Amino acid sequence: MLGAGLQGTEISLRATLEGFPAPVTGVVMSCYYVGYMAGTAGAPRLVRRVGHIRVFAAMAAVASATILVQGMFVHPLTWSLLRLVSGFCFAGIYVVAESWLNDRASRRTRGGLLAVYMAVLYIGLGSAQFLLIPTGPATATPFMLVAVLISLAIVPIVIAAQRAPEIELPRKVRYRELYRNSPLGVVAVTVSGMVTSSVYSMGPVYARLSGLDTSGVAAFMGVSILSAVVTQYPIGRLSDRIDRRTVIAGVCVLATLCAAVLAAFRGLPHALFLALTAVFSGVALTLYSLAVSHVNDHLEPAQMVAASSALLRLNGFGAAVSPVLVGSLIAGFGPPAYFAALAGLTSLLTVYDLWRKTRRRPPPRDQKKSFVAAQPQAVTGRLGRQTN
Repeated sequence: MLGAGLQGTEISLRATLEGFPAPVTGVVMSCYYVGYMAGTAGAPRLVRRVGHIRVFAAMAAVASATILVQGMFVHPLTWSLLRLVSGFCFAGIYVVAESWLNDRASRRTRGGLLAVYMAVLYIGLGSAQFLLIPTGPATATPFMLVAVLISLAIVPIVIAAQRAPEIELPRKVRYRELYRNSPLGVVAVTVSGMVTSSVYSMGPVYARLSGLDTSGVAAFMGVSILSAVVTQYPIGRLSDRIDRRTVIAGVCVLATLCAAVLAAFRGLPHALFLALTAVFSGVALTLYSLAVSHVNDHLEPAQMVAASSALLRLNGFGAAVSPVLVGSLIAGFGPPAYFAALAGLTSLLTVYDLWRKTRRRPPPRDQKKSFVAAQPQAVTGRLGRQTN
């Protein structure tokens, strides 16, 4: 997670420092999610063919080489192609790591394991932002550090004495059936992909174009990611007690208000700016978990794994589209368009949520499944799906 978190922010920030237009940076960042979607389809088959350890080692080695080449050749086309490869590799890495954890978990320990796992993910991603300060984003050092971190991740896998688990390919599910069962869940999963990828991919671009230095960009991104550590559990528990659609609407309203203020007022005190950023990200980054949990409330247990795979692809589609859209808006209207776009996405989801509440009653409380804490795109895999 340290390598993944540093990699995304460094590439986005370095592209801005090199003078890449914001839409071009958006395309470069979107390529990761395109590669990741391909990886989620291909990696499980590859694991079944050659095994967990070999796939993890191979994918980590290629990912390490990929980031080094990006440091050597700073060009949008080169970076776009390498981001595709990187996304595919990280999909394989997550499939191996999460399926292995899931295989070692029992019904009694799975919930606690997932909680610790999600905390490690967010802390790793958030802490990585501050590695930009001593390394310097305009140099090759961050690229080398990412390669070192990814390479070190191979060590505990290849020396593990435990037997690697088997992996099963999830069966396909029709999107039309999934939408019929839970329209709001499907839409919310897609929108959450757009919001989350915008935060991870275009957040550094916004921060840099707004005049923040390297430490300011690191603080902005660190606050954006680490705030989700605090909010996941309480918001999830609240959604277990009341209609999840109400919680999603509340989260969207609060996120919209924060984003609208940040877009409209550029001269805010820095502490207030970071506080509003933390509130926005803290609530907005729970949307994927809320949406998946809402979908599960309307499915039979046998449908959940296949449905979650489909939801992951929808989330990845939204993630691939959003950086290009937000980058184009930033190019046309300036840095405030970043938070304006995010406010637009969450406000539209609010309207759709409230409309859906008028069309269907909430499921009875005894039919509700437990809240699923999950992280979309680059860190969602078999562990999150199997705990549904």
